[in-house]
This record gives sequence, C-alpha cells and structure tokens, in this order.
Amino acid sequence: MLVKRSNNRLEMLSLIVLLVMVSLLTRIGYLQVLQGQYYGNLADGNRIRLIPVMAPRGLFYDRNGILMVSNRPGFTVSLLPLTGPVPDEVIQKLAGILNVAPDGIYAKLSQQNGSFEPIRIKSDLGPDIVTKIEERKSELPGVVIEIQPIRNYVNNELAAHVFGYVSEINDIELENRKAEGYKLGDIIGKFGLEKVYDKELRGTDGGGQVEVDVTGRPVQILGNKDPVPGNNLVLTIDHRIQKAAEAAVDEQLKYLQTKTHHINAKAAAVVVMNPKSGEILAMVSRPAFNPNLFAGGISFKNWKELSENPNHPMDNKVISGEYPPGSTFKIVTGAAALELGKVTPEEKILDTGRHWIIPKGNAEGEALGWINFREAMSKSDNVYFYEMGNRLGIDSLEKYARMFGLGVATGIELPNEAEGLVANRKYKERVYKEDWYLSETFDAAIGQGFQLATPLQMAVVMSEIANGGYRYRPYLVSKITSPSGAVLQTFSPEEVGRLKLSGPTLALIRESLRAAAAEGGTAAGGFANFPIAIAGKTGTSENSHGRDHGWFICYGPYEDPSIVIAVVVEQGGFGTASAVPIAKKIMEAAFNINQAPSAGIEAKVYQPQTAL
Repeated sequence: MLVKRSNNRLEMLSLIVLLVMVSLLTRIGYLQVLQGQYYGNLADGNRIRLIPVMAPRGLFYDRNGILMVSNRPGFTVSLLPLTGPVPDEVIQKLAGILNVAPDGIYAKLSQQNGSFEPIRIKSDLGPDIVTKIEERKSELPGVVIEIQPIRNYVNNELAAHVFGYVSEINDIELENRKAEGYKLGDIIGKFGLEKVYDKELRGTDGGGQVEVDVTGRPVQILGNKDPVPGNNLVLTIDHRIQKAAEAAVDEQLKYLQTKTHHINAKAAAVVVMNPKSGEILAMVSRPAFNPNLFAGGISFKNWKELSENPNHPMDNKVISGEYPPGSTFKIVTGAAALELGKVTPEEKILDTGRHWIIPKGNAEGEALGWINFREAMSKSDNVYFYEMGNRLGIDSLEKYARMFGLGVATGIELPNEAEGLVANRKYKERVYKEDWYLSETFDAAIGQGFQLATPLQMAVVMSEIANGGYRYRPYLVSKITSPSGAVLQTFSPEEVGRLKLSGPTLALIRESLRAAAAEGGTAAGGFANFPIAIAGKTGTSENSHGRDHGWFICYGPYEDPSIVIAVVVEQGGFGTASAVPIAKKIMEAAFNINQAPSAGIEAKVYQPQTAL
C-alpha cells in the first residue's frame, strides 16, 4: 500500500515537471520564432541609435541664375538619448563649454518623449567649441558633434525681407505642426519666402545607424541613408537691380542724416516691379537685418538690438508700412474727376495759394494762378485737387480708390501684408462715432487724413496707369525646381482687376505724369535730362510723429514701360529731394546709365531676362 502511494506521488511529480518543461519550451519557441524579431529590435535599441542627417534646404536664385541663398556645412552639438537620464554632470559640463544655461538643455531633454533621436543643443559651433568638446569626449558620454547644413544668405542683408530667415522650431510651432511631420530640433522658415515655401524647401532628412557602447558613446557606423535636398526657388528678383536699390537707399539716408536737417530719416522702403506682369524686380526695406544671425540661433544681444530698434528692422515696410500716400494719391483723384466729368482737360482753376471754401493751401503758400489738369498734376498743386475733392465728394473718391485696388492687400506671397485704408464715411462713423466733414474730403483728395497705403499698393496704382489699366498680382517666385533642375511648378502673371477708365482719361494722366518728370515738373531735378523718358509723381505726406515722409512713384520708358518704382523715405521731407534721387539711381542701374564699364555704359531699355 505504501509502495503504491509512492508511485502515485512520483507519477504526479513527473507530470508536473513535464508540464513545466512543455510550458517553458512553448514559451521559448514563441519568443524565438514568433516574437524573435520584436525582441531583437528591442535589444538593438539598447546599442543602436538612429542619427538623422538634416536635408539641405532648397536654394534661392535670382531671375538670371545668380545664387542668393545657399547652405554651408556647420558643426552641431547633440545629445544621444541613453538608456537612462542624461547625468547632471554631463549637462553641467556641456552647458559650461557652450556658455548656455543648463535649464535650456533640460528643457530640450524634457521634450524628447522617449525618442532615440539625438537632441540638438546648439548649431553652427565655432572650431574652438568643437575642439573643447572633442578634448573632453571621455567626460561627455552621449555628446556627439554632427555636421549639418547651415542656411547661408550669400549677401547678408541683401533682400533680407524677401528671403526671411530660418530658425529652430519652437514649442508652439511644434505642437501645431506635428501632424505635418515636423519634429523637435527641426529648422524651419520663420519669415519671408522661407516661411511661405517651407514645405517645398525642407527636403527629406537622411540618417545613419550608429552602434554605441554601454555609456552611449558611438562605436561604429552601421549604415547610412543620404538626405534629399529641398526644392529650389527661382525668383523674379533681379540681383543687379536689388543691389543698386539697396545701395541707393543707404546712400540717400546717410546723406539726409548728415547733410540736411532730416537727421531722423533712418527708414525707407522701395519696390521695383514689372508693370506688365506683376513680377517684383527688387524690394528694399530699411533698416534691415542680417538673416545669417538667426541660422545658428540668434544671441540675446543681437535680438535685443533688433527688437528695441525704434525703426523696426524686422518689419518689411514695403508691404506692412502704412503711410498717407500724399500727392501720389492725386492720380486717383484726377482719374475720378476726369472720368465723372467733374472737370475737363482744358478747364482752368485759379490757385491763389489757398482754397476759397476752406482755407487749405499749397506747401509754403505757393500760388500758381490759373492752371489746368496737366499743369496741376505736373506741379502737384494742392488747391486744384482740393477743388476736385469738393466736386467729387468722399463717396466717389472712395469708389475710385477701391477701383485702383487700394484698401485691400495686393495678394503678394508674403505674410503680414497690410491692407491700408481708403478714407470713407463708414470708417469714421464706426471708429470715431462722428459725421463726415468737407475738410476731411479735401484731405482725402490729396492723400492725407484717413488715407493710408503701402509702397507696394502705390506701385500697383502706378503700374495700372503705365500698362493701360490692368492690375496684376505682385509675385516673387517664378519657378520651383527640383535639386536636379527639373521644373516642378511655374508661376505666371495673374490679372486681378482692371480700371474702368476711358482711353482719353488714361492718356491725359500719363501725359501729366510725364510732364512731372520733365522740365518744370516736381521731379525735374532728377529726370529732366534723363536719357530715358520717365513719368512720375512726387508726394509729401504729413507725419504726426515727426517730419513729413517723402514719396516718389514712377515708370519708364514712358512709351513702353518695363519698370515701375515706388519709394518712400520716412521723415525725409519733400519727395522731390528725398525720394527722387533714389529712384533715379535705380533707373540708371536698370537701363545701364552711368554705370561702371563692367556693367555696361550704354543706355538701353530694361527687359527682364528669362528666368531659369
């Protein structure tokens, strides 16, 4: 009986052992066969790191193939995530070498979210910093130096407000754009064309598989995937005209500040456009900034200087600067008066220096006597156009201003474009809760009072006169091309409006603007003896914060226009003295007049070359 019980117990124990062995073998088979790859990947995760290699951003070319924005190699310091938290002593040592606050590194580590990707701490390191890190490599496990492309704006400030700048994605941008594939450490466009075309310019990152030891130090490279560069932009900008325009602005501002009493003339805006297409040939805003300062992370000192500058160098004044257009608005007033029959070309109005209803007069009390439309426009007579405002009324002025495209953004492919303001009854009632007065109509008729326009809007107004009444959307990019040069997308002129003006009205305005740039006109000092026939309109707008702003808008050649220029000089005084000289130098560059021998000395009509 005792033997039988022992045998039963032995059999039961054997069965239990057999079941345990079967379970273990089954589990081993499951782990090795069915889950082998999964756990193999986990094991590799403990020794293999995927280090992304940033793709170079696409390049910027001017319309003639001149490289304007490129990339250069730069050193970036990154932290490879280890199996545990990065030791505090490593962070403290790295912060000391980089001369940054440790809190900034901790903040970046906190955003890692368990990823094995390296966390970029600082870009565009100098050779001295790289040397220090390499010398102390044994003390900095997980710290690696990467060679990454750094954005390079070839001519520093040149066309800075067109190009914009790039910088590392911030927390808010990352949260909003995660779904689009953006990730921590990405370099993105923050302003200008860099921002607008960021997706096209970004390219596709590559990467490398790197084996690391238990301390996180790289041991060997296991494989590489080459990054794919981003697509390129071929711009409508003409490098030669852009350079000439910037030089002209800088020289004139320096002259006004040092040789005249306009010591606060420290800001200006210029835009050069093809009136037959809307292509922007040059765009200048002063003061400017160097976008290279942002590429590797701008210093606190440099940012402070930019952000505290009272003349706002980060603003693109061509599209966001809203100024009373002054006498340049007389083009609109004159067109409305002629078209609505409020005046005939031959009618003469007596200018005694002041209007007979409301005592508003000409600058410095000048009196021109009996004058007709052509004389009034070419000499920019206020009294005549006060009377036009009196005859038209504010509602008709508003109607024609909007017909010219004022009061709305032009639609150029740049962010933060202002709409300006067309003077009207509803605006005053809504904002000031007051009725409209005749004196305000007088102000509106000569581009003062509530009237506001950007330099780009006034360039569009002048383009409509130059090309016979067509309004084109201004644009800056003519083509997007692949890294190999294949054309991916082409942008063409886009008509967005048309003036409802008769041929005789347009012809008389053109003739009057031509007279303004000829002997006896307000722009005669710059263009009376110019070898190319130019038409233009000067303007001076009141400024409640200082001296008057100076305006000049023009086009040429008169018979077959290919260039329109709009210039505004903040606190520059009369447009005749402040803005006309800038436009003249730009016209000289566009038509190769008085240029250095290398640029050609023959005067010829500017015809934009075919873009790449």
